[in-house]
Amino acid sequence: MDRRKRMQDTIALLLRTEGTFRRFLEKKLVPTRVFPTQHRTLMELNLNPACSQMELADRFGVSAAAVTVSLKKLEKGGYITRQTDRQDNRVNHVMITEKGKEVVQQSLQLFAETDEIFFKGFSDGEMEQLYSLLNRAKENLERAESDIDSGRKAEN
Repeated sequence: MDRRKRMQDTIALLLRTEGTFRRFLEKKLVPTRVFPTQHRTLMELNLNPACSQMELADRFGVSAAAVTVSLKKLEKGGYITRQTDRQDNRVNHVMITEKGKEVVQQSLQLFAETDEIFFKGFSDGEMEQLYSLLNRAKENLERAESDIDSGRKAEN
């Protein structure tokens, strides 16, 4: 197989693998009754209790409105609570509830199981090699993206 065809096939395989991984994980998370994007919020709140809505929006790189929609659903489900800051009524602090913490623990277990399935049959050396190769490809793209951003032509 020629190099160009192998590159195309490899990128296509990488993208299909990512899609399969995401779909599999979404199916595994169904029993938690929390949408995948809401898991991210619960994980963040578990690590950083009492974040403000704006801090969450900044960390996720989304609008405050997008965070508000997700938080309303989580609050309605009993996974979080929100409190207005006593000194600044414009600020809402978001706290994870015990129910939310239970989902986080369940999710962490499901993530660990998914990782084991993904790497089944891989030796430690193969895992290191895959990591190294993917990291190199990512760095190549980051350099090319930086060149584009700075007005230089990306090198082949």
